Amino acid sequence: MTPQDVYQWISTFLDAQAAELGASRNTLLAYGRDLKDFAAWMERTNIDIATTTREDIEAYLIDCDAQGLAKSTRARRLSAVKQIYRFAFEEGWRSDNPAVQIRGPGREKRLPKTLEVIEVDRLLNAARQTGRTQSDRLRNTCLMELLYATGMRVTELVSLPVSAARGDPRMLLISGKGGKERMVPLSPPAREALAAWLIDRDDTNDERTSKGQASSPFLFPSRGKAGHFTRHWFYQLIKELAVTGSIAPEKVTPHTLRHAFATHLLANGADLRAIQTLLGHSDIATTEIYTHVLDARLSELVLQHHPLAQNEDDDTDP
Repeated sequence: MTPQDVYQWISTFLDAQAAELGASRNTLLAYGRDLKDFAAWMERTNIDIATTTREDIEAYLIDCDAQGLAKSTRARRLSAVKQIYRFAFEEGWRSDNPAVQIRGPGREKRLPKTLEVIEVDRLLNAARQTGRTQSDRLRNTCLMELLYATGMRVTELVSLPVSAARGDPRMLLISGKGGKERMVPLSPPAREALAAWLIDRDDTNDERTSKGQASSPFLFPSRGKAGHFTRHWFYQLIKELAVTGSIAPEKVTPHTLRHAFATHLLANGADLRAIQTLLGHSDIATTEIYTHVLDARLSELVLQHHPLAQNEDDDTDP
C-alpha cells in the first residue's frame, strides 16, 4: 500500500465521521492531526496500514512515549487509531481489528478550574463596562449572561441562530455536539440582556439590509468568514474582561464559565442528572467530575471554619 492509500483511508474515515455522526469541525481536525502523525510514523517504519498488527500499533505508542508526549496526548492518539481501524473493519477493508484489545495509558484526572460566585459577578460587571460603543457593551453583556446562565460550550454560544432567541424565550434550544439538541432555561438577567441585545442587533441588521447586504442568521453576527464571532475572538474578550474585573487572566477561559455554571448548580442542590442534560454530556461519568470539585471545596471550608479543625496551638491547657 502506498502513502497515498494511507491518506485515502484517513480522508474517507473523516468524511464518514462528518456525514454519519455529525462530528464537529474541531473533532475532525483533531482526528486528522493524530492520524496524520500515525501515517507519518508508518511511512518512516515501512509499515502498511492494511496489514498492521497489534504489535505495530503498540510500537507506535512506545514511540509516542519516547517523545515525551503527555499521557492525555497518547490516549487521544490511540483513540484515533482505534476509531479508524474499527471503521476499516466495519467497511470490510480489513478482516480484523488489530487495535481492539489495546489498552491506552488512560487520562490523568484533572479537576476543572472554576470560579467563585463573586468572581463571576465581577466578569458580568466587566462585560457591562467593556466595549468601544454601547452596542459592543450590550453584546458583551448578552454573551456573558447567556454563557453563565446556560453552561453552553463557546462554539454553541457564538454560533447561536437568532431564530432561537426570538419571542422572549424562557428556554433556549441549543444544537450541541453531533447535532444533538437540548433545552436550557434562561435566568431573568440573561433574558433581560438578550432582549436588549436583540433590539440593538436588529437595528444594525436593518441598516445592513437597507444597503443591499444579506441579513445574518446568527444572534452574534460578524463580518468574518464564518458569519459569526469565533472561539478565538471570545477567548480574547474573556481575558480582557478578567483584567477589567481584577481577576487573574490565567484563571479565566471560556470553559471556566461552563465549569462555574455546573459547580454552582451542584453546590446549590441541583441533581447531577439534570446538570448532565443541561451541559449536553452523553455520559454521566463526564458530569461526575464536578462532584470532586464540590468535595474539594467542602473540605476546604471545613478545614477553614470548623472549630475541631483549628490548629492545636490555639488550644489552651485546662
